[in-house]
Amino acid sequence: MRRVRIRPACRPGPSRSRSLSSSNRTLLIRPGAIGDFIVSLPALKFLSAPETELWAPSAVLPLARFAARTCSIASTGLDLLELPGVEPPASLLERLGSFDRIVSWYGSAREPFRERVRDLGLPFHFLPSLPPEQGEEHAADFYLRCAGGSPPARPRIDCPRRDEGFVAIHPFSGSGRKNWPLENYRAVAAALGDVRWCAGPFEDLPGAVRIDDLYELACWLAGARLFLGNDSGIAHLAAAVGTPVISLFGPTDPRVWAPRGRSVRVLAPMDRVTPGDVLNEIRRRSG
Repeated sequence: MRRVRIRPACRPGPSRSRSLSSSNRTLLIRPGAIGDFIVSLPALKFLSAPETELWAPSAVLPLARFAARTCSIASTGLDLLELPGVEPPASLLERLGSFDRIVSWYGSAREPFRERVRDLGLPFHFLPSLPPEQGEEHAADFYLRCAGGSPPARPRIDCPRRDEGFVAIHPFSGSGRKNWPLENYRAVAAALGDVRWCAGPFEDLPGAVRIDDLYELACWLAGARLFLGNDSGIAHLAAAVGTPVISLFGPTDPRVWAPRGRSVRVLAPMDRVTPGDVLNEIRRRSG
């Protein structure tokens, strides 16, 4: 089997672009949360070939319509490759060895994993899992550039666009530090007309719309005239289907992680943003 060539850093170039995107039997491995996956979509699509298989968290797989086959990372046993003294199943090694190229964000920062796949002769190419901490380049551009593509990048999810006139509000995120107070959202909602709240399966919001399948949720968001929410994966989802977005940011750098779409406005820092500020922005858009 071929020996792996480890590339832990981002060094894009024409020759590397060809090496990553020319093979038909390509496996893409992308861990991470919803927002991480969505900002990686331009890179994933750039790297895709006719027989591309994607391994990713199960929640995001409905969004991977560009892939010929998808699998949940948790179901593959990939983590067994980095357990000391554990012999990985022959079926896993056979499966990994069947690909011409494996482009992986998984394990890129973990030397034991990289050493293991190198020793096994698996055709891994590693891409950075996160942009540089002090960088200002948008994450979508960073991931696409590292894959060999040419920024700027705009994540896109194809859903039927039908403006139903409602405002979608998702007042949660992956961290409490990134959440604008719920009472502020309620104050904004009270001043608007048709507002529909949405929430995930483990988010406490009685009466909210709950759609577990992310592609179905994306199509529901495509019917909103506006999305209002925090720095969250659902804000990225709304932007990717083309819905106008107002996103409130706290500790995260919006230059790197703001949603990208046809009409996105970031209000920050959120601890200085009032309900009146949000309403003024909504009225400005409506005018």
